Amino acid sequence: MRWILLLCLSLSLPALADLDYALKPRLIAEDTWLLEGSTDNFAKSNGGNIVNTAFIVTDAGVVVIDTGPSRRYGEAMRQAIAQVTAKPVIQVLLTHHHPDHALGNQAFKDVPIGALADTTRLLHEQGDGMAENLYRMVGDWMRGTEVVLPTQVLEPGVMHFGRHDLRLLALTGHTGADLAILDQSTGVLFAGDLVFYQRALTTPNSPGLAVWQADLDTLQALPWTLIVPGHGPVASDAQPFEQMRDYLGWLDQLLRDGAAHGTDMAEMIRSPIPERFATINLSRYELIRSVSHLYPRYEREQMQRVDSTR
Repeated sequence: MRWILLLCLSLSLPALADLDYALKPRLIAEDTWLLEGSTDNFAKSNGGNIVNTAFIVTDAGVVVIDTGPSRRYGEAMRQAIAQVTAKPVIQVLLTHHHPDHALGNQAFKDVPIGALADTTRLLHEQGDGMAENLYRMVGDWMRGTEVVLPTQVLEPGVMHFGRHDLRLLALTGHTGADLAILDQSTGVLFAGDLVFYQRALTTPNSPGLAVWQADLDTLQALPWTLIVPGHGPVASDAQPFEQMRDYLGWLDQLLRDGAAHGTDMAEMIRSPIPERFATINLSRYELIRSVSHLYPRYEREQMQRVDSTR
């Protein structure tokens, strides 16, 4: 029996050794490094590395923005930071509670992990379920990953780290608790998942598409010079905002029209996707999910109370 266990262990070791995120930090502005994920869906081939994380090397130390999808990713992120600077990590800022942004927290338990109060609440309520789902989707990449809650409540305002003044904005359009961060020293806007670019947006916790549109107005009005979306390439122009507004407007009208005409959900998920969104990755996949997340709300808005006509 013992030799069988040893054989199984020996067979699993090479596979685990291949689980390397191979993170390559890219300098995008002064002191500011991006770890860019793919615009694909979660898969065993990418280990859940579909997210943009970042870090800023300040005079006071390193500030990390989001920790990635797993303990292994968080550890790889710390190794990537060490390749860039010998300065210690002194702060983590979480943009929201979704697993690809917050399940790397284990690797940063020695520093303050800051988040909006509702982000901590949502991670407490949903974290274990999201982690289990990610285990099913990406397998051994998640081995040893556990939910670690933030330890610091963030409020809107400015945090100072050496020469970098980080303006924190508390918004709600994506999850109900969304932190955006503007580095007022460099103009880099870390938009989190309030902005997707060249990748279809996700809507599981959105309080409403109109709320999301209003958040985009708030972000675009800021004095940014570079936009870091939660997913997709960095941009120095307003194209990510324009694409987001166009997509959100189309999705809202599609759901509104469907509910007004009594279209069932099965037909809604087969709706044609406009050609202008053909280059946006996962458009059909995310349309199916958005219909399941949002369409019942649109249907309820069309329902008239029986007692309202009396």
